[in-house]
Amino acid sequence: MTLQPIVDTMTSDSPRDVLVRFAPMIYGPTLLFALGEGAVIPLIPVIANRLGADVALAALIASALVVGQLCGNIPAGWAVARFGERLTMGVAGIVILGGLVGVVLANSLAVFAAAVFLIGFCAASFALARHSFMTTRVPLHFRARALSLLGGTFRLGMFVGPFISAALLGIFGDESASIAFFAVCQVATILLVFLGPDPERAIAAPTARATRGVDAEDTGEPVTGSIPTVERTGVFRTMWRFRGVLARLGLAAASLSAVRSARQVVLPLWGVSLGLDAPTIAVVVGVSGAIDFALFYASGQVMDRFGRLWAALPAMILMGAGFFALSVTHELDSASMWFAMFAAVLGVGNGLSSGILLTLGADIAPTTDPAAFLGSWRTLTDGGGAVAPVLISVLTAAVSLPVAVAAMGVIAVLGAAGFVRWVPRYVPRTR
Repeated sequence: MTLQPIVDTMTSDSPRDVLVRFAPMIYGPTLLFALGEGAVIPLIPVIANRLGADVALAALIASALVVGQLCGNIPAGWAVARFGERLTMGVAGIVILGGLVGVVLANSLAVFAAAVFLIGFCAASFALARHSFMTTRVPLHFRARALSLLGGTFRLGMFVGPFISAALLGIFGDESASIAFFAVCQVATILLVFLGPDPERAIAAPTARATRGVDAEDTGEPVTGSIPTVERTGVFRTMWRFRGVLARLGLAAASLSAVRSARQVVLPLWGVSLGLDAPTIAVVVGVSGAIDFALFYASGQVMDRFGRLWAALPAMILMGAGFFALSVTHELDSASMWFAMFAAVLGVGNGLSSGILLTLGADIAPTTDPAAFLGSWRTLTDGGGAVAPVLISVLTAAVSLPVAVAAMGVIAVLGAAGFVRWVPRYVPRTR
C-alpha cells in the first residue's frame, strides 16, 4: 500500500464519516473508562475517612489521583512511542484492575493512597495514547472537532459516573459496588482495546501535509507501522529540543488548565463562604457544569472554522472576568445571585475552551513521533491544574478567599496574553 491512497481516503471522508469510524475504537473506550472513574472519584475521600483520615488528609489522598496522572504522563509518552498505543493501553488497563483490588482490600491509608496513585498513573496512558492517535490520524481541517468530541466524551462519563455511583450505593449500600462497576467498565475497555478493530492499522497515519497543512516531501515510500518512528529522540531529548515552545505556549496552556481547575474548587468554596446550603451549591455547580458540557462541540467548530485563538482567547477573557467580578461580590446583599450568575459565566468560558489543550498539543507535536512530546505537553497542562487548588488554599489561608479568586483572574489575563503572543507563532494556519 502506498502513501497516496491513504491520504486521499482520509482527506476525502467527511468529518462525520471519520468520527463515526472512530466511535468504537476511540470514543467507546474513553466513555467506558470515564464512567468508571467518575463513579469512584467521589468515594475516595469517603473511603479514606473510613480508614481513619481527617478531612485534610482525605483531601490529600484524593489528590493522589491527579498527582498520579501528572507523574504518569512522561512514562506514558515513552511507552506509547516505544510499544505502541494498543499495547500500552491494554497493559495500563490491567494494572488499573490491580489498583482497584488494592482499593477494595486496603486496610491502611498508605496502601489505599498507593492504590489511588497507581490508578491515576496508569490513567495517563489512556489519555496520552488517544491523544497521540488523534494527532497522527485526524486531518487538520476537522482536528479540533474530533479532539473536542474526545474531551466531551470524557466529560460525559465524568458527569454521569457519580449518578451511577449514587444509584449503586442506594441499591447495595456499599462503596464496593461502585468500585466493581469501575472494574467492569475497565474489563470492557480492555476487551475493546485488544479484541476490537485496531485503530492503528484500520486508519493509517496520513502525511504531515494532510495532518498539519504544511508542505512536506512525499518520498513515495510505503507506510508501515502505526505511528512513524523515524529518528526517535526519546522523551527527555524531545523536551529539550522543544523547550522553546513548551516554555512559551506550554505555560500559556498551563495557565488555562489552572483556571479550569480553579473553577471546580472556587465555586463550592464560594457557596460555603456565603452560607448557602449543600443542595443550593450543588444546583449552581451543576448548572455551570451543564453549560460547560453543552458547549464542547461548539468549541471544536470555532477552532476549525476560525482558528485556535478564537476559542482560547474568549475562554480566558470570560473566565478571567468571571473571577474578577465574583471576587468583589462577596459582601453585597445580592451575593447569592451574583454567585449563580458568574458561575454560569465561568461555565460558558470553560465550555468554549473544550478541546483546546488537546488541539494545541496536536498542532505543535512532531508528526513523526508525537507521543514523547505530548507526554511533556500534558505534564505541563496537568501541572497547572494541580497547582491551582494549592495556590487557592494558600492565598485563602494567608489573606482571604476573594483575594484568591482575584488571583485566578490575574492568571487568566496573563494566559490570554500568552495565547495572543504565541499561538500565531507556533500553530500552523488552518485556513
